[in-house]
Amino acid sequence: MAKQRIFISSVQAEFASERQALHDYILADPLLGRFFEPFLFENIPATDQHAEVFYLREVEQCSIYLGLLGTSYGFNDAQGISPTEREFDHATLHHKTRFVYLSNHDSSDREAKQDTFINKLQAVLVRKRFSNIDELKSAVYASLVNYLIEKEIIRTGPFDTTLHSSATISDLDTDKVKDFVRIARSKRGFPLQESAKVKDVLTHLNLINEDRLTSSALLLFGKYPQRFFINSEVRCAYFHGDIIEKPIPSYKVFKGDVFELVDQAVDFVLSKLDYSIGTRSHRVSIPGKYELPKEIVSEAIVNAIAHRDYTNNGSVQVMLFRNRLEVFNPGTLPLGWTTEKLKKIHTSVPANPLLAEPMYLKGYIERLGTGTMDIIRIARKNNLQEPEFEQNEYFKVIIYRPSTDQVPAKYRPSTDQVPTKYPEGSIEIRNLLKVLDGEMSRKEIQEALELRHSGNFRENYLEPALALELIEMKFPDSPNHPKQKYLITEKGINILNDTLK
Repeated sequence: MAKQRIFISSVQAEFASERQALHDYILADPLLGRFFEPFLFENIPATDQHAEVFYLREVEQCSIYLGLLGTSYGFNDAQGISPTEREFDHATLHHKTRFVYLSNHDSSDREAKQDTFINKLQAVLVRKRFSNIDELKSAVYASLVNYLIEKEIIRTGPFDTTLHSSATISDLDTDKVKDFVRIARSKRGFPLQESAKVKDVLTHLNLINEDRLTSSALLLFGKYPQRFFINSEVRCAYFHGDIIEKPIPSYKVFKGDVFELVDQAVDFVLSKLDYSIGTRSHRVSIPGKYELPKEIVSEAIVNAIAHRDYTNNGSVQVMLFRNRLEVFNPGTLPLGWTTEKLKKIHTSVPANPLLAEPMYLKGYIERLGTGTMDIIRIARKNNLQEPEFEQNEYFKVIIYRPSTDQVPAKYRPSTDQVPTKYPEGSIEIRNLLKVLDGEMSRKEIQEALELRHSGNFRENYLEPALALELIEMKFPDSPNHPKQKYLITEKGINILNDTLK
């Protein structure tokens, strides 16, 4: 079938880079590029036809009018009307599908005629707002997929845009949404306030359509996401050697929203890595690092969770061996892509754009489309062997540890122990003792270890160390004391000294 033409309309001078980026994104996306062909007047050769007549003819020949509106109204013709408004009116006259996206500028910055034009649009269309090109791409992606579904060009949309048949807003955790807004405002300048209604936040993120939730909304903010998507868990395993052998020394299956999955999986890996400490100059800034940088572990796991194929029955798998870390993602690369292309500068084609964008806004993804390059960069910076990427049934990232025997055999935990049988030499306890300097709070210790999931910290670090009397409370008679601190005991010092030999 012929591709649907999209007329991209805006004040060219104000949105030159956005126009080109949007044009390239639509063509590069595996789904959108199959069904749509964007039109930019700056990409056509010179013509002797009058510009206004030519552009309005293009509007007539397109299926979709896509308008980008900012602060500038643009050039005024003899009737005092800008080309952008003229093109919108022509699209309306010819009954074209119209999508309008408004840049997130303060209304006081707009020209008066632009305000009038926007108010005119508001009366007939739902406008989407955007703060940057990634937000714009996400909004356009959602609009175009919905268009394909409504026109029955495709029967079912991509997983992240799929509307769930039974889920409602009551299945979302309101506190998770508020937490997201708070962090996204701090890290990325997210435009909505913490007091914003849940529905307004979801609408801004393109996660709701006529009161029906997308699959992405449930994965991001659901109370129990695995109730709807049982395969959205992460399986983590740790092995003493270089191959898979049973019994598995440590095995965990993590559940929760995508942010919780990342935190738990990253903390699992860090808990099995050796943490080295430099000279202690000040308690709050103990210099130290894991044998594998936290950033490279996080990048590999975030990419797997954000870009996996959620229609696949498999789960994300994270396996730590003596010599390497392997992260399995049940999915495939975009059509025409190779593992070699991932090692070079490439465009961003996320498998789940509506899922990836909020993860970016919350700081879990630093820059969209740079994940694999960041993994390579971090490895080189830390003098690690270059990571490998494999595409077979699963997509796999392999990150090599700096040596094949990081943890002395006598300190390797033999199995997951019950709370009364913690191994004194477990790597988790050793790492805690290394960072504990004087009196430190639970939060200070957790931050020193770069751990995000408090449950994991309590279960695998704090409680075992207390049970073994390697550390003690400053206020033992009041465990929940607001100024509670923890100190290393003489027994703990002996264990630490033995570890550092």
